[in-house]
Amino acid sequence: MTTIPEYDIARSATCPMDPAPAMRARQEEGPLTRVRLWDGSTPWLVTGHAEHRALLGDPRVSVEPARGIPRLSPAEAASMESMAAQEGGSGGIGFIMMDDPEHARLRRMVTSAFTVKRVEAMRPATQQIADDLIDRLLAGPKPADLVEGFALPLPSLVISNLLGVPYDDHDFFQANSRTIINRNSTPEQRGGAQRRLAEYLDGLIGEKLAKPADDLLSGLVERVKAGELTRPEAAQMGVLMLFAGHETTANMITLGTLALLQNPDQAALVRESDDPKLVASAVEELLRYLTITHGGLRRVALADIEIAGQVIKAGEGIIAVNETANRDPSVFPDPDRLDLQRNARLHVTFGYGIHQCLGQPLARMELQVAYTALLRRIPTLALAAELDEIPFKHDGFIFGAYELPVTW
Repeated sequence: MTTIPEYDIARSATCPMDPAPAMRARQEEGPLTRVRLWDGSTPWLVTGHAEHRALLGDPRVSVEPARGIPRLSPAEAASMESMAAQEGGSGGIGFIMMDDPEHARLRRMVTSAFTVKRVEAMRPATQQIADDLIDRLLAGPKPADLVEGFALPLPSLVISNLLGVPYDDHDFFQANSRTIINRNSTPEQRGGAQRRLAEYLDGLIGEKLAKPADDLLSGLVERVKAGELTRPEAAQMGVLMLFAGHETTANMITLGTLALLQNPDQAALVRESDDPKLVASAVEELLRYLTITHGGLRRVALADIEIAGQVIKAGEGIIAVNETANRDPSVFPDPDRLDLQRNARLHVTFGYGIHQCLGQPLARMELQVAYTALLRRIPTLALAAELDEIPFKHDGFIFGAYELPVTW
């Protein structure tokens, strides 16, 4: 009888940019294997690129917690059950944990704010934010923490302006966001952070009901007034966009900068080129190479699905691993090499199918601005610590670094 291996997403301390060794080992066994979780369940682990996209695009696959998606820890299971009870079954994370048609109904209400045209109109203001932050960085002491001085405030300012959230409250929403994504948070800690953010956004929505402005939350308020959206739904959508709008991009700025500094020939391509297409391509490759949303996208089969010579039966769990799909050599030759001139557009860092990341045009634009601003304005930018001294976020579902000491 074949022993089913334990699920292990721990990245190597010596190669933190690469997928977890255990996930790579499963990928070598085949694109679809079994893995054992803490509760004894044995969901399917999807490590191949083609299978990843096929399953995430299949309407017979559900994302709803109540249908039985895999839970990665006892704390996560308890948190999901608690938040689902509070939020009417959504798991407290809004429409990203809903199936169509409810998912589509809610998502359509905010899609227009993240179109490429709308996002491009924000580029000059984002560039100004980046330049102002770099001015402060250069005027301050050396070495400096790139996370605190640049990577975290840039997307936080951008999403605050877009939503209509006071940036002065950034310590509050950043701290609660960190609690939600920390795998070691207890159900009480995670639930408390979720409630605090929901109450905070509900308060802002109340203010905008009385005095609307030209921002995304005020747009949701108009939906509430029209009876298309409840106030709790609007608050939860605000939580989702505030959380997703700064946490993931901040970590990508941090790790992307680290990867570029470790590959000076690749950094030079961005620094010395005035071709926006090359910069855009560089961002896609960094998204593929780093895949910061690690740990897998959890789903459950609603019907029997035949794929890769296997049959996933109705009710069985699925974990689609982004970081191995993005290192699939059949799609990305020499996948462990950072190559900014590679065509990496088929990466699945933003997911795939109906739940593909809503804010990806905004993230792309922010990353293009961030990397070029840093490399061009601080051409001598360098790490001020050894790799093994950097405090990586091994405890989170979003990979990154708590600090990144740099000098120039």
